Amino acid sequence: MPAHEQPYHHGSLRQELLASAEATLERDGVDKLSLRQLAREAGVSHAAPGKHFRDRQALLDALAESGFHRMTGALERAVSEAPPTARARFSSLANAYVDYALEHPGLLSLMYSNKHAPGAAETVVNAGHATMDLTVRLVSEAQAAGDIAAGDPESIALVAFATFHGVATLAAGGMLGDVPVGDVVNAASTVFWAGLSRSA
Repeated sequence: MPAHEQPYHHGSLRQELLASAEATLERDGVDKLSLRQLAREAGVSHAAPGKHFRDRQALLDALAESGFHRMTGALERAVSEAPPTARARFSSLANAYVDYALEHPGLLSLMYSNKHAPGAAETVVNAGHATMDLTVRLVSEAQAAGDIAAGDPESIALVAFATFHGVATLAAGGMLGDVPVGDVVNAASTVFWAGLSRSA
């Protein structure tokens, strides 16, 4: 083995490549991602990444899937650590989503572009649904408890997602002025929740 090539225990190269790919994605954009470049950075042969990713698209799909799983985990933790009221759990979910979006803007863009691409990988689609399923569950539980009015939980969850994704997009683009993003998220959450409470 050439001196510049490093041995890896089983499975560790895959994680190394994903971590390096995400760093490149956030720093340089998706167009700069290359399996050959990642192999050079990891100090392995150009063929080594092929043991884990059959091609560049497989790498992108794995990044997107990992991103969705990590985001869902972050949202679940935020909900579980929130005060045990529907309103507080919803607010924690909203803040956690915007935080994740701002911390991983390049990854988030890749996640959704891959999920909605023609012929999207089933693993990516399923991972993406998990986040929405969590939101739908919160809405359904709030309705069952009488905290908000009846309505289609999936439609409500989709509007909630659009609302807070929009806040994150504005914040990432520097379009909130001097207003702290947390204040905007909390205000949007309050207005959104009040609207649900007043619904017929």
